[in-house]
Amino acid sequence: MARILIVDDDPTLLRLLQMRLEGEGHEVLQAASGEAALALLDRELPELLVTDLRMGGMDGLQLFEAVHRRHPLLPVVMLTAHGTIPDAVKALQRGVFGYLPKPFEARELLAEVERALAASRALGADVPVDEGDAAQGAWREAILTRSPRLQQVLAEARMVAATDASVVIHGASGTGKELLARAIHAASPRAARNFVAINCGAIPENLVESELFGHVKGAFTGASRDRTGLVAEANGGTLFLDEVAELPASAQVKLLRVLQEREVRPVGSERSARVDVRVVSASHRKLAEEAAAGRFRSDLYYRLNVVGLSLPALAERREDIALLAQHFAATLSQRHGKNVAGFAPGVLELFTQASWPGNVRQLQNTVEQCVVLCSGTLIDEGLARRALASEAEGVQPLDEARRDFERDYLVQLLKLTAGNAAEAARLARRNRTDFYALLARHQLQAAAFKAE
Repeated sequence: MARILIVDDDPTLLRLLQMRLEGEGHEVLQAASGEAALALLDRELPELLVTDLRMGGMDGLQLFEAVHRRHPLLPVVMLTAHGTIPDAVKALQRGVFGYLPKPFEARELLAEVERALAASRALGADVPVDEGDAAQGAWREAILTRSPRLQQVLAEARMVAATDASVVIHGASGTGKELLARAIHAASPRAARNFVAINCGAIPENLVESELFGHVKGAFTGASRDRTGLVAEANGGTLFLDEVAELPASAQVKLLRVLQEREVRPVGSERSARVDVRVVSASHRKLAEEAAAGRFRSDLYYRLNVVGLSLPALAERREDIALLAQHFAATLSQRHGKNVAGFAPGVLELFTQASWPGNVRQLQNTVEQCVVLCSGTLIDEGLARRALASEAEGVQPLDEARRDFERDYLVQLLKLTAGNAAEAARLARRNRTDFYALLARHQLQAAAFKAE
């Protein structure tokens, strides 16, 4: 069974199409004009669009052009009278999947529909993300959505995953860029090999090359042994470079060489080793603008951005807010040992109307706060409003959040090692000089954590 949108300004033909398709078990959506079809596509994404060519107002070809810009993988079948077959042939040249001359036999209609649906399934565009069998949905099971916009991104991601093309994912913080990168890896021929993720903005600049490309013993002070870099660890699999725009210029040059020559040379080594990695990058900034401004190498940008995918903000997929909130409530209730069954009336409407500048991550944090503080089985509106207000007040600038995380991380290491700075530096995979510099930056003294 498939979801099919039929568009025709003739109510008799519209009814005939509906009967034929529903008789085969398909779910049928109807629109009496091109304009109505576009409005419906904002709410639901079908697997196939069947439209008449000649209609009052927006005709079938204009509808196709508008749909193709927004949903390039959605197959379109055109219905055409005998006299407009030349127009239909031109439409095929512009990307329309197929056409049927009127009048048509039921078997001809169903055969063309099945042919189009088979093509749609081959591209992975037919199964909505929150339903379908596990075999088809497992690759992106962590991404829940009913949004046509996000479903289109997922359809494109699945098609790209079958290739080795480099991908850049754009999206604001909290939209799920790493989840999409992991989904691309899971749907690719490399799924059985390593997925290695690195946040380029969280590594001290003087250690980026060592982290990415590795080093040999003695390459620099504190390099007491050979170390395999993350690029080599991802050999045969996928390397995910989060916040790739934060890479320093020297590392950009070396990464470009890796992509061009498929070889990596550890810091301090005179020998290179062959590597086979698929690179997926992400940034909350637009890399094209960074390259144009000279802050990112243009040649590296073109190597990374073979395919670009853009994740919509949560405010642009509001139909997903209730779905995600219910999912988070169920999983977080179990994690925290609570007995929260869901939300009181009005709460999901309140969430749907909120602005969510922190996107899905902020929604998850808000629901978690509600779950933890909930004293009954339902999260009420008062608790939800307090959590929303708390989240709005508590959003930190990125630099502050990064600094707080780094300090907390160092404190935990020193507690774990009872103030042994050398052991803490080893666990952090940092040489002692750099580690002491980090401690000084946060005004931490290892001696204060030594056991009594």
